[in-house]
Amino acid sequence: MLDRLIRPKPSGGIPRGLSTTGPVLFSYGFRPFFLAAALWAIGAMALWIAALILGLDLAGDYGAAHWHAHEMLFGFSSAVLGGFLLTAIPNWTGRLPVSGRPLAALFGLWVIGRVALLSSGIIGLPVAAAVEALFLPVLLLICSREVIVGRKWKDLKVIGGLIILSAANIWFHLSVLGNLDVDAAARLAIGAYTMLIMIVGGRIVPSFTRNWLNKVGRTDFPVPYNRFDTAAILIGVAALGAWTFAPVHIVTAAIAVIACAFHTVRLLRWHGSPTWPEKLLFVLHAAYAFVPLGFLAISAGAIELLADYPVMHVLTVGVIAFMMLAVMTRATRGHTGRPLVGSALTSASYVAIAGAALIRPLAEVLPEHYHHLIALSGALWSAAFVLFTLEYGPMLVRERRAPRASP
Repeated sequence: MLDRLIRPKPSGGIPRGLSTTGPVLFSYGFRPFFLAAALWAIGAMALWIAALILGLDLAGDYGAAHWHAHEMLFGFSSAVLGGFLLTAIPNWTGRLPVSGRPLAALFGLWVIGRVALLSSGIIGLPVAAAVEALFLPVLLLICSREVIVGRKWKDLKVIGGLIILSAANIWFHLSVLGNLDVDAAARLAIGAYTMLIMIVGGRIVPSFTRNWLNKVGRTDFPVPYNRFDTAAILIGVAALGAWTFAPVHIVTAAIAVIACAFHTVRLLRWHGSPTWPEKLLFVLHAAYAFVPLGFLAISAGAIELLADYPVMHVLTVGVIAFMMLAVMTRATRGHTGRPLVGSALTSASYVAIAGAALIRPLAEVLPEHYHHLIALSGALWSAAFVLFTLEYGPMLVRERRAPRASP
């Protein structure tokens, strides 16, 4: 099986297959993108804190606040998503992964986007936005090709999420260029990531949980995917759509409350509490718990009990970043052939990102402590990804190992 995965496919199109020569970093999609995402999470946060405290002129006319929001949504998060999809889709389709030079070229496009946006004061806003906007559509084309040729039609839902993200990124840039409010574009992107987590999370969390429970001799397995899960996803998508275009509205509040209830029940149906001893698995349940919490925050914001930014940060840090860190740690271990056991450093990174997710929304709720809470949440965010880089960076750049059969 491994020989089939490693052997390059001779047919035309994008060269695929696990690269056995060249840098280890470009032998599989998760390697460069997970490492770059962690490093950028640290670097982008440091630049943002410097802009807040020291008045650093960040990204020229693009604006420091817009740059920060963009880089969390379309810089850091798109890198994690790219690494995950380039690794997961070959598993779903049975096709060979993008690797070697094509992967390096795609990664280079992501890097150029980060540099272009930081250099917008030099090269001009339109050029910077146009260059930066290339990565997601190219990733979309690659993933679409693999899903369609592999005839995995149920995975087109994931492609739909990529389409929405590409559109949201372009909308965000056009809003900045037109001196318009970027919040709706940001909400659309947040909604797309949350939708993908509802879809993919509902696929991997109960599956991994069932495997672990079976291994330890338990029979209280997660409830298999059924119509309830479909209803939960659809109601969640409806709530996210309403929030995107009508963040302050009684209808949005009502739909979000229903979505919160459905996803709370959905999480409970996965029977995650027995997995506490296995941190790499339990954290997936903990991260998904922020989905119903996020819908509760949307509902509170819709009736003006919370401002829009605290709502956004419950979703961006709690739902998106927390789940992404959980997936990065598990996937890195699984796809480098290491035991699926979380270390003390890994557990500490989970605690740090969870703390950042809980503390960051309080900054707007407690304005008298705004700067202290911003500093604390930023420190916790950075600590989470520093710990990831220290432990998992060597795994991502060093020797090739055969992936485990069930990551």
